[in-house]
Amino acid sequence: MVTRIVAQQVAQQVAKKAGKSARKAVRNVQRNASRAATGMLGMSGERMTKVDTAWLRMDTPSNLMMIVGVWTIQPGIRYQDLCQRVQERLLKYARFRQRVEQDTAGATWIEDEDFDIERHVVREKLPRHAKGHEQQALQDRVGELAMQPLDHQHPLWQIHLIEDYQGGSAMLVRIHHCIADGIALISVTMSLVDGGAPPPERKRKHVAENAEDWIADTLIKPFTDMTVKALGAAGEGAVKSLGMLRDPQKGMAGSLDIAKLAYQVLSDAAALALMPDDSKTRLKGKPGLAKRVAWCEPLPLEEVKAVGKALNCSINDVLLSCVAGAIGEYLRHLGDDVTGQEIRAMIPVNLRPLDQAYKLGNRFGLVPLVLPIGMENPIERVYEVRRRMNALKGSTQPLLAFGLLAVAGLLIKPAQDAMLNLFGKKTTAVMTNVPGPREKLKLLGSTLEQSMFWVPQSGDIGLGVSILSYGGGVQFGVITDTTLCPQPQKIIDEFTPEFAKLSIVTLMLPWGE
Repeated sequence: MVTRIVAQQVAQQVAKKAGKSARKAVRNVQRNASRAATGMLGMSGERMTKVDTAWLRMDTPSNLMMIVGVWTIQPGIRYQDLCQRVQERLLKYARFRQRVEQDTAGATWIEDEDFDIERHVVREKLPRHAKGHEQQALQDRVGELAMQPLDHQHPLWQIHLIEDYQGGSAMLVRIHHCIADGIALISVTMSLVDGGAPPPERKRKHVAENAEDWIADTLIKPFTDMTVKALGAAGEGAVKSLGMLRDPQKGMAGSLDIAKLAYQVLSDAAALALMPDDSKTRLKGKPGLAKRVAWCEPLPLEEVKAVGKALNCSINDVLLSCVAGAIGEYLRHLGDDVTGQEIRAMIPVNLRPLDQAYKLGNRFGLVPLVLPIGMENPIERVYEVRRRMNALKGSTQPLLAFGLLAVAGLLIKPAQDAMLNLFGKKTTAVMTNVPGPREKLKLLGSTLEQSMFWVPQSGDIGLGVSILSYGGGVQFGVITDTTLCPQPQKIIDEFTPEFAKLSIVTLMLPWGE
């Protein structure tokens, strides 16, 4: 079998590199391969993929692996109606009815026999003193919930409905990243809106065994040495723990798709290890145990398009330039000298066809974008962002995180942590930039006015940035660790002025040039 071949090849290479400790690892790999192939056959339920398992294990006291979203709705909706809609639409997806059971080889999705809709759709009220400051109170509540773990005895999601918010309602959504990535979850949550549809029927694909053997011999074998080097760069603990690989039968070489992604990504894993650590600003450091969120009123999308067209730049170039400018101004106002400073943001990139988003799971990569926060000239900055974005196009780097997580999902937690801590050293922020529906949607007859969400920050990363276009506007929001950035609203307050500066300077440029 392909998995046995891969396990033996990797183990042999490690033995050459690491001596006695690795030879012990060889024996453990071989023993665990046999156990994993037979030990779990009696368990009912569906085995979790290795990438999703990696996300399941990544929770830390400072960063829970939850995607957190906020919807504001006008006029308000009723709790009973929302429960009924969730039961009719969301529970059609099996993952939202299943709990997770972990074992030494990974995890399994199991139907929750004790499922209770009222445990997952929760009614809330803002504090009485929030009158007149409801947005601040809502932001405070989102920050609290971002640090409140989900109950692992039941399906890993929850919707909090605030029935009376600014004359309407607000929905706070929390979903563990092991269920799906952001693109998939947007597809799923959009099934809740009026006119939304449940997932189409799925058909299982069967891959011929000889195809996997061909992958092992032709593609994976030449890259085993590079795998070892990447693991070594991730930290000595990762190599030493290779002997505790679990469940290789269903590991990264367990299917045609995973094997292809894994082999393509190995060289990029080594490249990540060699990437210099990120700039040391006050936004980097050891995060604490509290988070805050903030967001601003949406920018008109047509104005952003107009500026981009005038400068021959994309909408993304314009928005990312404004993010860089806002962060730079925030640091300047705190007295920091950011001249020539840059910070690296990891941007998730979808790796699945959009028409398959309903299948859930995690199929995305990360592109590292270096933001020039030290450039004050908005025109110079937007062109520099454009240059860097163009350099990333066509790169294999979006495959980077998927391959690393596939490998990490095979490791015990200490080894996984050693590998994933690479991201924290190389990165200041995780940033999402997602195009949403152009027209405002309806939910239970009411209008979904604003839509925001934040993906989790892993390791010691303390800043999350969200850009979402929806209903003719562009919504900008941040989530921060309070130890590293206690007042995220001050970053938000710089975003609109940065766009205004770019707009004014664009209007002043000579026409026709």
